[in-house]
Amino acid sequence: MARSGLVLVVALCLAITVFPDTTTAQLKQKFYGNSCPRVEEIVKNVVKEKVKQTFVTIPATLRLFFHDCFVNGCDASVLIQSTPNNKAEKDHPDNISLAGDGFDVVIKAKKALDAIPSCKNKISCADILTIATRDVVVAAGGPSYEVELGRFDGLVSTAASVNGNLPGPNDKVDKLNALFAKNKLTQADMIALSGAHTLGFAHCSKFASRIFGFNRTHAVDPTLNKAYAKELQMACPKNVDPRIAINMDPNTPRKFDNIYYKNLQQGKGLFTSDQVLFTDGRSKPTVDAWARDSGAFNRAFITAMTKLGRVGVKTRRNGNIRRDCGAFN
Repeated sequence: MARSGLVLVVALCLAITVFPDTTTAQLKQKFYGNSCPRVEEIVKNVVKEKVKQTFVTIPATLRLFFHDCFVNGCDASVLIQSTPNNKAEKDHPDNISLAGDGFDVVIKAKKALDAIPSCKNKISCADILTIATRDVVVAAGGPSYEVELGRFDGLVSTAASVNGNLPGPNDKVDKLNALFAKNKLTQADMIALSGAHTLGFAHCSKFASRIFGFNRTHAVDPTLNKAYAKELQMACPKNVDPRIAINMDPNTPRKFDNIYYKNLQQGKGLFTSDQVLFTDGRSKPTVDAWARDSGAFNRAFITAMTKLGRVGVKTRRNGNIRRDCGAFN
């Protein structure tokens, strides 16, 4: 009896060794080196042309990647269009503001790849988004890095799955750490990925509570730089057109750099979730360090992006390669 138990244990160990149940085992650099060796070059060229048309492509693609990976993992489920029978992720209120340029760059890259016989229906939409995200970071002056590829596209996309899974503009450090930890990301990863707010824009409604009627004792959030608060009030007066948006970084909004952290030191974090990184003693040392050293921030950002790209990766068992990035096969 004991011997049969030992045999079973050994068999189980062998099964785990031979068939590792890990979503990241398949990911590797140059994954399409044999099947579609020019994949990264082709995506890069599409990104380059799209950025020429509109700068919004850069923050839109970066934000799209985050919103995809934080809900059901990096499986391009955020790209799925809703149908009469299914309200998809992209139509959840937290995703309505995702700019169309991010979706468009993936669609155009998919079309360009499918025009090459050896690449047709070989590259997942999830991998295309991953490559494009790296390329928009580089296009904005950020660090280049090797991307891990080999994802399959997800088979499910529901608006309900977004609930509670995306960081909010009013979140504090505890909430942020919990959301990121759920995706096996550390506090340092969270602070590094928050640095992506050095690019892009935000609608006035997302921070209105900080500049008008903050609480009973303060009309304006006291952690906000007073001059900056006045600028925000002028740009976003009460009853402003909801379509109006402003730059998240008031200094270098079109450049990927560490100015975001210097802004936090000056009380110029647009969201509460930005400014708390400086006012909370647990995260402040990291903000100060990266405000001093852009190289350290870049290295941390690459590490965090690589780890984020491993979240919830789908395999052949629970994914496929979509023929159309916006619809299931």
